[in-house]
Amino acid sequence: MVIPVKDDAALLARCLAALHAQDAPADEIIVVDNGSSDDSAAIARAAGARVISCLEPGISAAASAGYDAARGARIRRLDADCEPDAGWIRAVTSAFAEDPRVAAVTGPARFLDGPVALRSPLARLYLGAYTTVLSVTLGHRPLFGSNLAFRRDAWVAVRADVHRCDPEIHDDLDLAFHLGEHHRIGHLPGEFMGMSMRPLTAGQFGRRVHRGFRSVLVHWPRDFPPFRWGRLIVHRHVRSPAPRRTRT
Repeated sequence: MVIPVKDDAALLARCLAALHAQDAPADEIIVVDNGSSDDSAAIARAAGARVISCLEPGISAAASAGYDAARGARIRRLDADCEPDAGWIRAVTSAFAEDPRVAAVTGPARFLDGPVALRSPLARLYLGAYTTVLSVTLGHRPLFGSNLAFRRDAWVAVRADVHRCDPEIHDDLDLAFHLGEHHRIGHLPGEFMGMSMRPLTAGQFGRRVHRGFRSVLVHWPRDFPPFRWGRLIVHRHVRSPAPRRTRT
């Protein structure tokens, strides 16, 4: 379990409490302190998490440091402002068990704050637009960092390629570019994850859109959609087993 954090002590405490309330315990909880000036690190230690420090700015650097430090065969990722339902860890484990070919699973989230009447429609609009646009861009399902898990061996295969030192990109989208080219990405069904609505408030939305464009453009021209789609078709054909002939 990897949680990047910077100056988010109160929400981190809520997130860690939800993880300790899971009906299947986490193998490990790693909180990556990305230069916090508040009590985030102390709260994580008090909750029994393993805290590592990452002074390189940006979520990409912090998340990557956490993935490198993870010891388990599967790495789960969420954000400090998330609150998973009690069955989240069990659902992730089941998703991997159901399809051993899947290297990563990702799912949606619901908003926990903001106007009650707007929480559900805004979450569907926000995540629906993200999934639709980026599925076309990538040629496969995108990863959503607030509700994400992947096999450690898949991370080892791509960790030298991710843009971990660029603080102006979305680390989950960057990881999707690299992980999705040679690995299968599965869907985590259900709404097991709650998250803050703050990506749409406090002036953050415009910054997130800017980072989204940058996250795509840093992969061009190699991953310009027609070029990427062509490679994906070849890779999927190669790794798909040939159909068995039926004897007559």
